[in-house]
Amino acid sequence: MKTVKQIMTTDCVTATLQDNIYELAVKMKQHDIGFIPIVEGKKLIGVVTDRDLVVRGYAEKHSGSTTVEEVITKDVEMITSDTSTDEAANIMASNQIRRLPVVDNGELIGVLAIGDLAVREIFVNEAGEALSAISEHDHTAVH
Repeated sequence: MKTVKQIMTTDCVTATLQDNIYELAVKMKQHDIGFIPIVEGKKLIGVVTDRDLVVRGYAEKHSGSTTVEEVITKDVEMITSDTSTDEAANIMASNQIRRLPVVDNGELIGVLAIGDLAVREIFVNEAGEALSAISEHDHTAVH
């Protein structure tokens, strides 16, 4: 059985509550990412997505100096490194999410992205189904 530990990204770009939303936007641009785990030391306290920056930040007319606290999502779905890859794919599909922080003993140790499942050709069907379900959800949300 493959676990997420075997395919997750461990070199994660993170930020803290001391950062502001402009700094997060710059990190996202520099690293070509749309998701940043927010940590206190190594403890995961939430995440900020590019959508969070737009919807809760700039669209609410907050300035770039607005704190991360204003846009953070604290109620985050997460998994442990021993979670099976198929279980992770199911969690992504059922929760309509593309990325899962991997947390062991309260500490962020990595991030599993839906692309990690598909690119490494592990459980391609599950990853494809999860991505399809998420994409359909995104498409229907536009209407």
